[in-house]
Amino acid sequence: MKRILTLMLLAVACSGVLQAQSGHSSVRVDDRLVLPGKRGELNVRNAMWPRLLPGNRMEFRIKAPDARKVQIDLGRKYDLVRNDDGEWRCTTDSLTPGFHYYFLLIDGVAVADPASESFYGCSMMTSGVEIPYPDGDVRFYLADVPHGDIRMKRYFSKTSNAWRRMFVYCPPGYDTSEQTYPVLYLQHGGGEDERGWANQGRTDIIMDNLIAQGKATPMIVVMTDGNTSDFESELLKDCIPFVEKNFRVKTDRDNRALAGLSMGGIQTLNVGIPHLDCFAYLGVFSSGWWANRTPFGGGEDSEKYYRMLQDHKDEYNVGWKQFWISMGGKEDIAYNNCQIMMKRFDGIGIRYTYFETPGGHTWPVWRESLYHFAQLLFR
Repeated sequence: MKRILTLMLLAVACSGVLQAQSGHSSVRVDDRLVLPGKRGELNVRNAMWPRLLPGNRMEFRIKAPDARKVQIDLGRKYDLVRNDDGEWRCTTDSLTPGFHYYFLLIDGVAVADPASESFYGCSMMTSGVEIPYPDGDVRFYLADVPHGDIRMKRYFSKTSNAWRRMFVYCPPGYDTSEQTYPVLYLQHGGGEDERGWANQGRTDIIMDNLIAQGKATPMIVVMTDGNTSDFESELLKDCIPFVEKNFRVKTDRDNRALAGLSMGGIQTLNVGIPHLDCFAYLGVFSSGWWANRTPFGGGEDSEKYYRMLQDHKDEYNVGWKQFWISMGGKEDIAYNNCQIMMKRFDGIGIRYTYFETPGGHTWPVWRESLYHFAQLLFR
């Protein structure tokens, strides 16, 4: 009898939770809860909102009865409207396919949405929505192919005098083979860290699919933390030696690539140009040196790299098997700096490949960039 009473109380409690979550926004048909669209792919378990609606729009509903103003920041701010139950609602415009950060703004304070999985970006824990790609575009989805894995490795950095970590993608078959692999060192952007490419970027899914289709050479991909006072030393003196000691990798320049997005693209330029002996492939995504000096230190060092390129133009043009630059269209915040940089390259006579795709300064552009750049490596 006691057990039956306990089960009855649990059932009542669960019913109360469901009513609290759904409020008056649900519709019942034949005693089934019917909600518009479908729950967001990145919602935490059992969270029904945000929801994906037709036309790649997202509907948000936030319970915040004591708030005076609630907004969603998706790059553009959307005002939510409050109903009598203290629930705030809004529907966005159509969003481009792929991953997008978003924030809740509660009375002007930016916070992560508790209904969403959390991602480190914009120098804080943020929320995310995943907008589906067009039918037939399966490049960024799990497929029935052999899968590699991403391993988290800790190492002690003499440069930082601290324990740090990296994420390392190993291709399918790594553990059962004895072969050695080429390496791509892949850097995140500003306000992000070593988790960015593994989580937001879907690096393992992209690489698994490309390798299965024979479009990419099986390779190790190393995703390190670029938040350091001396990235050059961190990469060359700490990260690369650690990788070459702990993984079966090829150690010559022809089997080593360096790429990065935004801040990571500048780091790629700043390390890759002085160290032609270390990297045969450079990838610069949504990035470029600052065209002018900035109050926070950008722009003043780029001339020394232009001089290196000018003085050793032929060596760079022969030594780089790929110098690949991508941009997210004119809406990309790095677009103007990149165009000025490429004109300087043209004037010097440095050869490079330029790829442009719409999307701005966002993860959909950087996923697309990795997809194309990876196919050019180690051929």
